[in-house]
Amino acid sequence: MHIYDQAMVLLTCITFFFLILPTSTSLDTILVHQNISDGETIVSGNTKFELGFFSPGNSKSRYLGIWFKNTSPQTVVWVANRETPLLDNSGAVKLDTQGNLTLVNGSGKVIWSSNSSASGIDINLVAQLLDTGNMVVKNGNTTNDEGNFMWQSFDYPGDTCLPGIKLGKNFISGRETYHTSWRSADDPAQGEYTLKALVVKGKFPQMYIRRNTIIKTRTGPYNGISFSGPANYAPDANPAAVSYVIENQNGIYITYISKSNTTTLRAIVTPSGKLEIWQIKFPNPEWMLIATSPEDYCDNYGVCGSYGSCTIVTSPNCGCLKGFELKKSDETNPDNDTSVCRRSIALDCGPREGFLKFSSMKLPDTENASFSSNISLLDCEVACKNNCSCTAFANPYVTPGRVGCLLWYGDLIDVRVFSQKGQDLYVRLAASELPEFNSNFHGKKRLVLVVALSISAMLTLLGFILALCIRRKWKMSSDARRSSQMGSAGLVVPLFGLSKISRATNEFSIDNILGEGGFGPVYKGVLEEGLEIAVKRLSKSSQQGLDEFKNEVICIAKLQHRNLVKLLGYCIQGDERMLIYEHMPNKSLDGFLFDGSRKSLLDWSQRFNIISGIARGLLYLHEDSRLKVVHRDLKAGNILLDHKMCPKISDFGLARMFKEDERETNTKRVVGTLGYISPEYAMNGHFSVKSDIFSFGVLVLEIVSGKKNRDFVHEDHDNNLLGHAWRLHKEGKSLDLIDECLHPSNSACEVSRSVHIGLLCVQQRVEDRPNTPTLVAMLGGEGSLPSPKKPAFFIQESGIRSTSILPLPLASLNGVTLSEIYGR
Repeated sequence: MHIYDQAMVLLTCITFFFLILPTSTSLDTILVHQNISDGETIVSGNTKFELGFFSPGNSKSRYLGIWFKNTSPQTVVWVANRETPLLDNSGAVKLDTQGNLTLVNGSGKVIWSSNSSASGIDINLVAQLLDTGNMVVKNGNTTNDEGNFMWQSFDYPGDTCLPGIKLGKNFISGRETYHTSWRSADDPAQGEYTLKALVVKGKFPQMYIRRNTIIKTRTGPYNGISFSGPANYAPDANPAAVSYVIENQNGIYITYISKSNTTTLRAIVTPSGKLEIWQIKFPNPEWMLIATSPEDYCDNYGVCGSYGSCTIVTSPNCGCLKGFELKKSDETNPDNDTSVCRRSIALDCGPREGFLKFSSMKLPDTENASFSSNISLLDCEVACKNNCSCTAFANPYVTPGRVGCLLWYGDLIDVRVFSQKGQDLYVRLAASELPEFNSNFHGKKRLVLVVALSISAMLTLLGFILALCIRRKWKMSSDARRSSQMGSAGLVVPLFGLSKISRATNEFSIDNILGEGGFGPVYKGVLEEGLEIAVKRLSKSSQQGLDEFKNEVICIAKLQHRNLVKLLGYCIQGDERMLIYEHMPNKSLDGFLFDGSRKSLLDWSQRFNIISGIARGLLYLHEDSRLKVVHRDLKAGNILLDHKMCPKISDFGLARMFKEDERETNTKRVVGTLGYISPEYAMNGHFSVKSDIFSFGVLVLEIVSGKKNRDFVHEDHDNNLLGHAWRLHKEGKSLDLIDECLHPSNSACEVSRSVHIGLLCVQQRVEDRPNTPTLVAMLGGEGSLPSPKKPAFFIQESGIRSTSILPLPLASLNGVTLSEIYGR
């Protein structure tokens, strides 16, 4: 056949094999794909994404999908044939002359199709994977503008939302774009959960996660920057992406775009119904989870019913908004026991009705609300008051200068109180429920009483003035001396007043106590601006005095690292001495690790991340900070966990700062916690960074095993946890040390390496222990590990003993920091 005839046959062929066309690849490459291995790339050359075949999890089925290039683990963002997998290693992707993209199996049967078509025959049609992760079909002669696409994968998303995907509805075609979860980690077929946007003309956009048709959780409305939920995520403070609402005559859409070429976000609806937001910073291949929803009880949709308000800082979590009260038991609908709030006084649409402002709120469900743009808050109030059916109003935007008017009609559903970054909601109440009414009603009566009492009170007051002035002068002088002592040490953290801390902790209520250590009780508090804090209050019976207090403030105020707890300020007033820290919602590591009912909440991946985070914190203390700091009391109780389970080293009351060229020092006063103290420190008073390394090694073995070193008991021998780990390591059974609630099969190498590193850290000789940079490198998997020697303190008896160290005359304390221990 003449070569011209061959070309014409090719151009008029019914189907074209799939054409590789990343943005940097020419149009002359044609590939036929048969018998492709899982993970093999069909389309490459794209800077961030690849397309190919894969098998998820433990599944044997094969799917055509798009995933991020060079990330760990493999992150699939789109699946073509999620309902119809390939059952063997055959398969081909084709593009026909009508622009229809198809996937066929080994017998030539079409198992998935884009169902797209062009008018007429276009020999220039190509399929192209864009740098955004969007697979498109278009004319090869046109640009990559959305209007030129005949078909795009972004119109048919799966469980993952990428920058540029538009959730919403096209009013012309009626097609609605939303996300659906996978059925399981091994099956990308449509699961039970969907993430849909509320996109109705005249309604204000928000998003729901539904299980089939039942709403499970709801984001707050769009606030001009992002959606005002989940509670643990503030995109307005994150420069990686910005959200937009697009509304025109063709439809309403919600989308977001990345603001950086090196950082991106993705949102995923998990098979269990959670919305997870992940962030990656290239070229780092690892994803970081930065938010989940629902995260707490109040994230569940409508848990407190109509006019109920949910907060996680009180118990019970549900209460009624001010102006509303609990219904009587015989008035509550037995089919809906959450509808328990009603108005205290019914509305009559009278002229004296008004609105009460609620601050730091998640705005109610906007399904029964209307929206008008460019209306001031004052005009919005007038509009609501003039409509007897209007129950509340708000400006949904938080951006300065941008105004709008949301009006609610009927019940207010799914309201919660945020500790910060909430919005103002104005709720309609009867006149007698408003503060100004009560002020006027009681004003005249109060005036008479005030006049009668003022004369006698004035005389009494004069008697106290002189005494108060003398006392105040003495107190100010005393506080000034203490504050000047702190200032002379170069302290730059704020000084809080006692009254402010007292209000934040509800007068140091016993209900706000988070825990108690050698220093004294720790209280949870909420400052007036909404910031959650932890207040460490020195008790009068504490063995730690002003020196330890000053040491902790001075030390930690100069340290800033993601794995160290952040000091927000301090308080010295009268006999009170307090430290104010950022609040850690998950409290301390020992509350998970040694609690039989909670330890299963820490899987191995989280435990290893905690080990690595503590090591990075130690590296900062020992090598990278302006000061060389030895903590001297590293233990599970002094590792705090934030809402992402990120570890933060706390309690620097016993820490010591070294000069740059100083390696070791001596002390007669041995401090720390039994079971974590190194042998050279306990016996001779010598401490250095290697003392912290010893404590870290004990902590690693406790994290792996879920057992305390000092409380460890084994029926076959009298070794403590260190000795037991050493025994198992010698027998090649290190995996037997892992906590019974964990399954090490997928991380056996990591577990075994962690045990090995832990044993290297608890060597008796200081020089045998790794230094901190080497320790961090070991945990990162770098290099081979030397063989550990027999650990110190490996026999558990009435005291703690090593083969070459005499028994220590220590008190029998369980995890309590000791401020005075003398070696002999």
